Formats: sequence, C-alpha cells, structure tokens
Amino acid sequence: MEGRKRVAVLGCTGSVGTQTLDVCRQHADRLDVVFLSAHSRTAELTAYAREFEVARVGVTDPAHAGDPVLSELPAGCGVAAGMDAAIDACLAPEVDIVVIAVVGAAGLTACYRLIKAGKTVALANKESLVVGGDLIMPLVRPGQLLPVDSEHSAIFQCYLGERASETHLIWLTCSGGPFFERGRAELASATVRDALAHPTWNMGAKITIDSATLMNKGLERIEAMHLFQVDVDRIRVLIHRQSKIHSMVEYADGSVIAHLGASDMRIPAQYALSYPERWETPAPRVDFRTLSALTFDAPDMETFRCLALAEEAARVRGTMPCVLNAANEVAVGAFLDGRLTFTGIDEVVETVMDAHQVAPVDSLEQLIDIDGWARGRASAAIASRSR
Repeated sequence: MEGRKRVAVLGCTGSVGTQTLDVCRQHADRLDVVFLSAHSRTAELTAYAREFEVARVGVTDPAHAGDPVLSELPAGCGVAAGMDAAIDACLAPEVDIVVIAVVGAAGLTACYRLIKAGKTVALANKESLVVGGDLIMPLVRPGQLLPVDSEHSAIFQCYLGERASETHLIWLTCSGGPFFERGRAELASATVRDALAHPTWNMGAKITIDSATLMNKGLERIEAMHLFQVDVDRIRVLIHRQSKIHSMVEYADGSVIAHLGASDMRIPAQYALSYPERWETPAPRVDFRTLSALTFDAPDMETFRCLALAEEAARVRGTMPCVLNAANEVAVGAFLDGRLTFTGIDEVVETVMDAHQVAPVDSLEQLIDIDGWARGRASAAIASRSR
C-alpha cells in the first residue's frame, strides 16, 4: 500500500464528495483517504471516518462539532471545528491532494489558502473561481489546480497536447435543465419539485436549481474564463440534451476536439485524482451504437435571465461576479424554502447587481465583505417582495 496518493475531501457528504469516495473505494490500492469534512451531517461523516479509518475529521459548522454521534469516531480520531480548522488540517504534510467539494462561496477561502500554500487542489467548487479567480489564478502553478466539474474537466482534457493560444472557441455544453423550451410565463409557476427534476445528472439541490435557471452554466462560463484564460466572448454555451458531449474546444484551423462519455461525476472526479494517468472507469461505459441522436440548441437568454446576468457579470468583472454569486445563493435558498418564485431568482439577482458599485478585486477580505453585503441586499429584496 506504499505510494498511495493521500486524499482529503472537504464536503464529503455532498453529491460530489460521496462520488469521490466511490472512486476512492474502487481504487483503494492507489488512494488513501486521510481527512474528511462535513458541514453538519455528522452521522454520515462518522460512518465515512470509520470506513476509511481517518485520523482526523472536520465539522465546518461549529454548532455540530459536539454532536453525540461523533463519539463513535475511530479511536484517536480528532475533530477540527470550523472551516479554518478544516483547512488547517488539509495543509498538513501528509495530505497530497485536496478535493474541494463544498457548495457555494464557502469554498473560496479554502481554495485560496490551499493554492497559496502550494497544495494540489481538485476543484469541484466553481464559486471559488467565479468570486476569487482574480486572486487565485495568479498563484496557480502548472498541474496544481485540477477541475472536477465535468465541463471544465472535459475542456482541460481537450487541451492536452494542444496549444491553448490556437483556441478559436470553447463550446460549453449543458443539458438545458428540466425547463428546456418552456416560456417565461410557464417558469413563473414552476415548483421546487419541478425544478429538481434534472434530466440527466444526479446533483445536490442548490446546483440542480442553478441548472434549471441556467445560472450554473453562467457560473461555469466565468470559471472557464479564469481556468483557461479565455475572454467570455470565446466561450459559447450550447444546449446538448443527451449530456454525452461534456464540452468541446474549437481550434483556429476549424478542428473541434470534443470530450464524450457517461453522465457520471465519478469520471471527472477520478481523472482529477489520477492525473496524468487514466484508471479503470468507475462508471458504466457508453455504447454509442445505442444513441439515436446527439442534438444541439442555442440557449434562450431572454427566458433564462440568469445566463444573461452571468454574462453581464463576466464582462464587468471586478467584484460583480462575487455579487452575482452571493445574491444567487440567497435567492435559490429562498426558492427552495418556498419564499420566492422560480422567476424571482433572477429578479432578485438583478436587483442586487444594479445596486452594486463595482471595484477591482484586491483581497480575500474585500470579497468576504462584498459577499456579506450582497447577501444582505438579496435578503432585503426577498423580504420586500412578500410584503
């Protein structure tokens, strides 16, 4: 078992975190899980800690750091309470790679600190670069930041052996979500259950709602700008209902290299952990003989306003993507709680963006302050709509 890559997973109980652990189970001869964190789901965290026999876990919500179930952790297993303590545990020399699978802007500080300290990061938290790409990317060494999002992993692989300077366009694909070809009037009455019925991917609630509004694709577009140093105008969103082409890169000579495969997050998670090697697949293979069609459409940015707002934030840059992301997180939470309509999500985001005075990004502290301001404005906008 010598020579195994030692893995820490921040957010091990979420959708990407649990699928990452599936990969670690399949490749236990290559991967050694040494640290796990969860926000509040301590029963699941305890079960995983026992399974993988980790020496330390993190509970990022301090209110749950004393949950009785944690008494069932393996003998000698320590508990790091709070996000800062969990990040500190990931900085330990016995950690080779950190999978950041936490949801939302909570991943920003982790990504920034880990990259700054020289750790290799497998990034499943797109918000880190949406909000803090201007701070993080100048610190990144080659091979240090490995994308886990299926689309960005696909683009990363389409660039292997190619010259990025010869890129004509990046085609960023998406399924179109559960409301493809619906009109704005129909979306106004969409329920939470409707919005969570994603046609191809199994994901957590927040990212599933973002996929229904197409905000997820807008955030991924901003993330791709930072990861691949490409202007937003050269990143095109393409509706691909079958979710078999995970993205494409079109080069100057007209050649297009596409990444195809099953709709299974374990594949990009595994590639981030195995890079630069390829290991036996953790997912069922696609039999292309059974696919009747691969279809493509342009997104409707008038109906799905979140995609247009994300494009605006990408053009303005500076602190505007931070505001976009924070307002969206609050609005999505309100929709899931039944306090906001589906179309109210983009309306709240637009209200907060309109109120923001953009500034260049200059520090992590600045972004944390602006994130807090945007959340407050979004909460106020939601409250005013219910009066």
